[in-house]
Amino acid sequence: MKLPKVGPAFLVTAAFIGPGTVITASMAGANYGLTLIWALLFAMIATLVLQEMAARLGIITQQGLGENIRQAISQPFWRTLTILLVVSAIVIGNGAYQSGNISGASLGLASISEQLSLSIAYTNVVFPVLIGSVAFILLYTGSYKLIERALVVLVGLMSMAFLVSFFLTKPDWTGLISSMFAFELPTGAGLTVIALIGTTVVPYNLFLHAATASKKWQSSSDLTEARQDLFISIPLGGLISIAIVSTAASAFFGQQLQLQSAADLAPSLQPLFGDWASIFIAIGLFSAGISSAITAPLAAAFALSGILNWNKDLNALSFKMTWMTILVIGVVVASLGYKPIAIIWFAQVANGILLPVISVFLLWIMNSQVLGEYRNNLWQNIAGAAVIFIALMLSARSLLSAFGLL
Repeated sequence: MKLPKVGPAFLVTAAFIGPGTVITASMAGANYGLTLIWALLFAMIATLVLQEMAARLGIITQQGLGENIRQAISQPFWRTLTILLVVSAIVIGNGAYQSGNISGASLGLASISEQLSLSIAYTNVVFPVLIGSVAFILLYTGSYKLIERALVVLVGLMSMAFLVSFFLTKPDWTGLISSMFAFELPTGAGLTVIALIGTTVVPYNLFLHAATASKKWQSSSDLTEARQDLFISIPLGGLISIAIVSTAASAFFGQQLQLQSAADLAPSLQPLFGDWASIFIAIGLFSAGISSAITAPLAAAFALSGILNWNKDLNALSFKMTWMTILVIGVVVASLGYKPIAIIWFAQVANGILLPVISVFLLWIMNSQVLGEYRNNLWQNIAGAAVIFIALMLSARSLLSAFGLL
C-alpha cells in the first residue's frame, strides 16, 4: 500500500504548534480541565476549511495569496491600505511571535539540560543563538525540500513527545471524548477559548500554505494529494493540542499546583508522573519552538514577497532579507529576556484585524473567475462564511480586550 505524501500542510502544523499554543493549551487544561476541548475541535475544523482554500488557490493559480490579493484589488487606495495592513501585521506580529518561538525552544533545551545534569553558562544567550543559527542554516540553503523534510522530522518528534507524555499521564478517556461535544463554557473561560482558536487559525499560515502548495504542485490533478496532506497534518496538530490540554489537566487541574508559564510544565510533571514525562514535555516544547522559529520567518517572506510583488524564490535577496530580519528580531529579543508587551499588544491588534480581513479576501478570490471550475461550491462557501463570522466575533472580542474595553 502506498503511503500518502505529506508536505506543505505539515509546515502549517509546525507553524501553529509553537510555544504559544503549548502554553495556551497548558493553561486551558490547568485552569479548566478538559471542558474546553470542543474549542480545539472547532479550531481544527476552521483551519481545515481555510487552509484547503489556500492550498487550492496556490495550486490552480500557481501564485501565493499575497499575489492574488494584490492583483484582485485594482482601486489604488484600497490596495495601498491592504498592503500596509498586511506588511505591518506580518513584520511586527511575526517579529514578536518569533521571539516567543525562540524563547520557548530555549526553555525546552534548558529543561533537557537540567534533566541530563548539564551545566551550561549564559543559557539565556547561548540557547537563543543556537536555535537561531539552526533556523538560519536551514533557511539559507534555499532548498524548499530540505526545509520541508526538516520540519516533517521536527513535527514527528514533537508529536511523539507530546503524545507519549499524554499517555504517561493516564488521561480520562471518557471525560476527553464527552468534552469534545459538550460545548461547556466555564465562568471566565471566554478569553481562553479565543486564545485556543487564535493560536490555531493563523492568518500567516494562509500565505504560507498557498505559496508552498504552488511550489510543490503544478497541476489540478495534484489537488487530491494536497488534500491528503491537509487531512493528515492538521488533525495531527489538533491531536497534539488536545494531548497538551489533557496532560496539563492531569498534572494541574484540582492538584493545588499553579502553572505560570511553559517553563513550569515539564518540571511539575516529574513528581507526579516520573522523569520520562518531564523529559518528553521538554523535548516537545523544544521541537515546537524550533519548528515555529523556522516557519514564522518563512511565512513572513512569502507573504511580503507576494503582496509587494517581490521575487518569491527562496534564494532571492529580498526573500532572504525578509526572513533574516524576522529571525534576528526573534533572537535578539529572546536573548535579552525582554517581554515585548507593547509589540505583542500591537501584534494582537493587527492579528485581530488581519484574520477576518484576509479570510474575507480569500473567500472572495475563491469565488472569482481566476479559479474557473475550481471555484468554491455552495457548501465550501457556507463553511467559509461560518468561519469568517466566528472569526469576526472573536476578533472584536480580542480587540476590545486589547484596548482595555472588555
